[in-house]
Amino acid sequence: MGGTSAERDVSLASGLRVTEALRSRGHEVVAIDTARGTLSRDDEKALLAKPVVQPTPPSQAELQRMARETLPQMQRVLPSLRDADIVFLGLHGGAGEDGTIQALLDLAGIPYTGSGHLASALAMDKDLSKHLFVQNEVRTAEWVMATPDAGAEKGKAGKQFRDGAIAKLGLPVVVKPSKQGSTVGLSVVKRAEDLASAVAEAFNYDDEVMIERFIAGRELTVGILDEEALPVGEIIPKHEIYDYECKYQAGMAVEEFPANITAAQTSVVQELARRAFRALKLRGYARIDFRMSTQGNGEFFCLEANTLPGMTQTSLIPQAAAAAGISFPELCERIVRVALETRETGG
Repeated sequence: MGGTSAERDVSLASGLRVTEALRSRGHEVVAIDTARGTLSRDDEKALLAKPVVQPTPPSQAELQRMARETLPQMQRVLPSLRDADIVFLGLHGGAGEDGTIQALLDLAGIPYTGSGHLASALAMDKDLSKHLFVQNEVRTAEWVMATPDAGAEKGKAGKQFRDGAIAKLGLPVVVKPSKQGSTVGLSVVKRAEDLASAVAEAFNYDDEVMIERFIAGRELTVGILDEEALPVGEIIPKHEIYDYECKYQAGMAVEEFPANITAAQTSVVQELARRAFRALKLRGYARIDFRMSTQGNGEFFCLEANTLPGMTQTSLIPQAAAAAGISFPELCERIVRVALETRETGG
């Protein structure tokens, strides 16, 4: 848990909740922050004594400082991990979700929950994900990748790129880091003159930035557990988009499980979610997010796949599981069992 991405706080909240849930099922659990090492029970209590997820993500300077500790900490804890039955990955974003930690565990022969290193990297890269969605007949919004000079307010090359992007995608557009989560660094741009600053802001969080056609519509999500689709959920945020504050601050969004859509629509979006899951070679569990357009026939557009979705009190996949009659401790245990069974069968 924890880690050094902009989603560090969310990961700590997820990890602490998973730790308690698995202990409640009789398992022996050791909590590890990849940036700071093994957490004692007193450390856990200190974190739980205050709101773990802050109103805004940690600063880049703070994350960069902690990032230098990741490899030394992992070197210290790897020997002890070899005695574990399984490593439950409660990391979000960055090295925890982009396949880096997964590759390290693979090299050490240590089993872990969720997708493998290749699938994790594919899903984390929104550009590559979209190409695979298109090839597997999962519709997604049109997009272009920003050039480095697109974030400059002045300059002929930047202006030409921005004019071309708007000509292709129209307005509004969504600007976001290609390899981040929790809508960190994301903006909805409605005016051409605001595009450069939005791109520059997104480049603060990643070395690649995506500009995507904005799909007006309803926000839907489908959890996948052991390749089976959970009940579809709808997110109704207080803000225009389901941003960081709406995701992790109580009362900032309404989540409805199951979503108020027809049985036929439910079947279609669940099949699209399973198709996206297979296209990215995911395993174990994931969450696939969609927009249901308010124009035309209400088509579904896949936004992205989350290989290590949030497990906090306000997170979506635990709510989807609850709608299917699966308690949170049972959900955590099933994720563990799926991972162990996959390893035993060589999947």
